[in-house]
Amino acid sequence: MSKISIEHVAMYVNDLEKTKEFFEKYFNAKAGKKYHNRTTRFMSYFLSFDYGARLEIMTRSNMTNSNKSLVRTGYIHLAFSVGGKENVNALTEKLKSDGYEIISGPRITGDGYYESCIIGIEGNQIEITL
Repeated sequence: MSKISIEHVAMYVNDLEKTKEFFEKYFNAKAGKKYHNRTTRFMSYFLSFDYGARLEIMTRSNMTNSNKSLVRTGYIHLAFSVGGKENVNALTEKLKSDGYEIISGPRITGDGYYESCIIGIEGNQIEITL
């Protein structure tokens, strides 16, 4: 079997433009061209980062909006490597000063990771790590 990697992860959001701006501002995302299917009223952007998988953010008019409990089955957070302890600290502080909730850290976890976790755009958990 050939080498396998995650190409992209996708998430539905209510405010596509605000979500795009969040990831551009805090995580240096580069947005591709906006896709819009007028028949289904589906819109999306692919966001690229310096390294690794892409994030597809999507919206449409007929979505349901479920409670995002932090302890549930399924996908729970996105993790971003920012390249160093000082960067974790600085980005966490910037997000905090901009009004985002810090739910843990920055700290060394029991399994040795240095990280912080925030509640980011539209209530989605984001982990910031080395």
